[in-house]
Amino acid sequence: MVSPVYGCKGCLEDLVDRVAAALAPSGRRFEVLLVDDNGPDVAWPRILELAKSRPWLRGFKLSRNFGQHYAIAAGIEKSSGDVVVVMDCDLQDPPEDIPALVAQLTDGVDVVFAQRTARQDSLSKRFFSWGFFRLLSWLTGVRQDHTTANFGAYSRKVIDVVNGMPERDRCFPLMVKWTGFTTRYVPVNHASRKDGDSGYSFGKLLRLATEIVLSYSDKPLRLVVKVGLVFAAIAFGMVGWTLLRFVQGDTQVAGFTSIIASIWLVGGVIISCLGILGLYLGRLFIDAKRRPYYLVSEQTPSPEQPHGQ
Repeated sequence: MVSPVYGCKGCLEDLVDRVAAALAPSGRRFEVLLVDDNGPDVAWPRILELAKSRPWLRGFKLSRNFGQHYAIAAGIEKSSGDVVVVMDCDLQDPPEDIPALVAQLTDGVDVVFAQRTARQDSLSKRFFSWGFFRLLSWLTGVRQDHTTANFGAYSRKVIDVVNGMPERDRCFPLMVKWTGFTTRYVPVNHASRKDGDSGYSFGKLLRLATEIVLSYSDKPLRLVVKVGLVFAAIAFGMVGWTLLRFVQGDTQVAGFTSIIASIWLVGGVIISCLGILGLYLGRLFIDAKRRPYYLVSEQTPSPEQPHGQ
């Protein structure tokens, strides 16, 4: 099991013990990987303390705050199991549902997403999530479900493919969906947050949404072309109308307000289109540098039997 840790130090013991209790009856060996994303509550000492008495627990501390999906990338790259479960650390996704997810990885199914039946988030967060995934579905041409997130069970084949993707911008569930492997959805309960507050402010959510759109869709570029064609058609229509009025002898001077408004409108559209192109070029520049998308500064000592009981 892989879990990014940010702002939930108080519930880590409950998290790992509930995961262990849920997996122990199966008799299968397992490991729990906690990736400290340098949250404000300094969770690393707590992870070290928990790992001392739990040989199946491994911890990794990132050198700085890279972000949730980069912490997940670090965890799945360090994982070694045939099945990898990814879940957040805030216990809104109950660990007791893990066996039900893993049990569905049969008959050629490689991806099992947990589908939250009744989200316990605030109304504004639920509305933003619904609106964003509707927009993302339209931009990417792939159906996106706002009731699913990171929580799910994934076969080693899927994890290896995701780990092999070279792009720097990471969004774990979208990368999994892109692979196209056979997927199932299992309804699960969604609990209220046990400890701390969400690390996503409105500004961070907006920035994340922008990065995801730029990384997983080229439709804004095609929209730029369409907007240009529409304005070109309007310009040709205005030229034709002006020539017609000239032939008819109606040569009155156009009003100052309409001229200025047209200039500002066309100028604004041009600047916006250049801005969209600039954002895409910026993403290419970042990818061209080929820097790692996370750095591990510390990790717990490797146990002799990393998969635990």
